[in-house]
Amino acid sequence: MAKEFKRSYKFAFYTSLFITLFTTGALAAYQVFYANFSFIHTAVFFVLCYCLAFLIIQLRIEHFIYRRVKAVYDNVSLLESSSLQKQQVTTDMATLTREVEKFAEGKKLEIEALKIRENYRKEFMGNVSHELKTPLFTVQGYILTLIDGAIKDKKVRDKYLNRASKGLDRLIYIVKDLDMITKLEAGELHLREEEFDIIEVIQNVFDLFEMKSAKKNISLTFDLDYEEPIYIYADKEKIQQVITNLVVNSIKYGKIGGTTEVSIEDLIKNKVIVRITDNGEGIEQKNIPRLFERFYRVDKSGSRKEGGSGLGLAIVKHILEAHNEKIYVESDFGVGSEFSFTLEKSKQRAPVQTSTAKT
Repeated sequence: MAKEFKRSYKFAFYTSLFITLFTTGALAAYQVFYANFSFIHTAVFFVLCYCLAFLIIQLRIEHFIYRRVKAVYDNVSLLESSSLQKQQVTTDMATLTREVEKFAEGKKLEIEALKIRENYRKEFMGNVSHELKTPLFTVQGYILTLIDGAIKDKKVRDKYLNRASKGLDRLIYIVKDLDMITKLEAGELHLREEEFDIIEVIQNVFDLFEMKSAKKNISLTFDLDYEEPIYIYADKEKIQQVITNLVVNSIKYGKIGGTTEVSIEDLIKNKVIVRITDNGEGIEQKNIPRLFERFYRVDKSGSRKEGGSGLGLAIVKHILEAHNEKIYVESDFGVGSEFSFTLEKSKQRAPVQTSTAKT
C-alpha cells in the first residue's frame, strides 16, 4: 500500500496516525478516569482527528514545498514564477528533483551554446572591424596626402585618386556581402526560382573572369563539350553568384598556368552535381571544417593581398542551404581542391545530354 502513496502523502499518513493515536489515547485515558468509557465516541474521535490531522499536514507540506521551491526558482532564475503551478510541486519530491535536474541540464547546455555564440560574435566583430578599417585607413591616407599638397601634382593626384577609388570599391563590396549574408541568415532574401540552362550560366561566369584568369594564365574550361543544355530549377541570379564565388576562389588560389575545370554530372533522378576543380594551393584538412565561416581565412597574408570580402564561401553555403542543397569540399594540400554542390533538375523538361570529349 505504501507504494501507492507519494512520499509526502506517506509522510502525512504516518504523522497523522501518530498524532491521532496520541490524542485518542489521551482522550481514552481521560474518559477512563474521569468519565464513562464509550468505545463509539472514541472511534468517532479517532476518525475525525485522523482526517483533520491528515488534511492539515498535507496542506502544510504542499504549501511548504511550493513556497520553498518557488523561492529557489526565483533566486536562481531557473523559471519564471508565473510558470510554476502548485499542482506541479505539491507531493512527489523525487519527480520534482528529476524535473529540476532536467531543467538545470537544459539551462547548462543553453549557457554553453550562448558562450560559443558570444565567442563567435566577438571573433566576427573583430573580423568585421579589421576588414573595414584596412580599406578605410588606405583611403584616408591617400586623401590626407592629397590635402597636404599632393593634389597639385597631376600625376600623383590621379594615381592616389585611382587607389582611393579602389579602396572605396572594396568597402562597397564588403558592405554588400555583409548585407546579403545578413538577409540570407535572417531568411529575408527570397528566392526567385525559374528554369534555366546551367551550362549558359557557367559560360557567362567564364567570360566575366576571362581577363582575371588570363593574368595568372589559368584556363577556365568544361570537362566536356556539352552540346545540349542542362536545365535547372533554382534562383538563376543566386546560383550564378555561387559559381562566381567558387570560380573566383579557384583563380585567387590557383597556381600560374593552372586550370579551373567545371563538370556537371547526373547524381540521382532529379538531381545534378556541379564540380569545380582546380590544381592550385589546396587546403589543409584542419581548415576544411571552418572553411564556410564568415571571414575565416586559410592563408591570412595571401588572401588579404588578393582582396575579397572574406564572405564568399559563407554566402555560397547559405544560398545553397536556402535551395535545400548541399556543398562538399575535397582537397589535397599542394595538389588542388574540388568544390561540388547539388542542384535540382527542371521539372518541365529533363535534360538530354550528349557530350563529346575535348581534343
